[in-house]
Amino acid sequence: MDFYIVIPCHNEAQHIKKTLDSLVNQTLLPKRIVVVNDQSTDESEVVISAFAKAYSFISYINITSSEEHLPGSKVIRAFQRGLDTLDENYDIICKYDADLIFPEDYLSTIAEHFVENPNIGMAGGFCYIEKNNVWKLENLTNKDHIRGALKAYRKSCFKTIGGLKAVMGWDTIDELLAIYHGWQVKTNERLHVKHLKPTGNIYNKAAKLKQGEAFYGMRYGFWLAFIASLKLAFLKGNAIFFVDYLHGYFRAKQKNQPYLVTEAEGKFIRQHRWKGIRSKFKL
Repeated sequence: MDFYIVIPCHNEAQHIKKTLDSLVNQTLLPKRIVVVNDQSTDESEVVISAFAKAYSFISYINITSSEEHLPGSKVIRAFQRGLDTLDENYDIICKYDADLIFPEDYLSTIAEHFVENPNIGMAGGFCYIEKNNVWKLENLTNKDHIRGALKAYRKSCFKTIGGLKAVMGWDTIDELLAIYHGWQVKTNERLHVKHLKPTGNIYNKAAKLKQGEAFYGMRYGFWLAFIASLKLAFLKGNAIFFVDYLHGYFRAKQKNQPYLVTEAEGKFIRQHRWKGIRSKFKL
């Protein structure tokens, strides 16, 4: 299968070389890699340029966007800029972060999943972070969820869900919409991807409020937003996050912000989420 990979990059000179090294040494090479250098002020462009000169399937573009780090909107807009430079002669489109090290059989294994089951619309492995010289699972989500750092989409699924939404929570919305349209999401616990920079290290107050706004935009309703906020704050180990998430939810509700999904999609999402909660407690 032909893989196209888009990598948004902002000040990742310390990590992007390791990411690209791991991708050019895959047993199944990608057909195209585009790195989107988003207003980096470090040596990111120097590193990326060297790879682009050495490998014909790697290219990059420089863009200028907001200096503020708002997870979701900034990274997805950068991804879209990279996607716009590509043709559509691909089977799988990937959005990967610039601080990952992939095992050498990563792409070939992901390809096998897509080939074996035509109903799989998305596939991915798991992120591991280093703690005390040991690589441990970055346990922030359920194991049936693919982290936003390493998303791979079958082209027809990607088209069906309308691409990626430039908002906080995009990496939850995409999966819920894929399931709504009948696609399956495949995770593989054997695929350990080293995440060189733990998630959320530089999330600011505004980013945390955006998470709550995303819960509103997905039409969760109060109680689902409450449970999701509580769970995420617990996983991140900070009770203040819970308050920030709910603040963001009620701020979006007060402002009557536009929803991110249709009424029918929202109804499906609520039913799907409640079904998952009940299954955990065997209700």
